[in-house]
This record gives sequence, structure tokens and C-alpha cells, in this order.
Amino acid sequence: MAKTVAVEEQQSNGLERIKARPRELMEFLKDVRSEMRKVVSPTRPEVVSTTLVVLITVGIFAAYFTVTDYVFGQGVTRLIQHLTKH
Repeated sequence: MAKTVAVEEQQSNGLERIKARPRELMEFLKDVRSEMRKVVSPTRPEVVSTTLVVLITVGIFAAYFTVTDYVFGQGVTRLIQHLTKH
């Protein structure tokens, strides 16, 4: 008996959830529209300045990793040469 009641409750809950979907979708779309109205596009000077910051930062990191790779590469090469000399 309890199993029958649980199955009926599950079916009615499932049906209610399906009926609530269009309402939830409309609420979601209203929220999306409300949030999209708050979005502000950056101005051209803002885009240029942030792009320059990114390019300079990438250049600095590239130089750092190039030097670091060279130093470690030379260290490993000399270590191997030293160990294989004897």
C-alpha cells in the first residue's frame, strides 16, 4: 500500500514539474533579459589599453621562460657532459 502511494506521489510530482517548466523557462528568460540590460560594452580606449597590457605581459613571460629554459638546458647539458667524461 505504501509503495502504491509513493508511486502515485512520484507521478504527480513529475507531472507538476513538467507543467512548471514553461513557467520556469519564462522566469529564466526574464532574468537573462534583465541581466543583459546591465551589460556595458567597453570603449575603444579601454580595449586598446587592456590589449596592450596583455601583450606586454605575454612578452615578459615569454622572455622569462626563454631565459629559464636556456639556463636549465645549459645546466643539464653540462651536468651530463661532466658525468659522462669520467
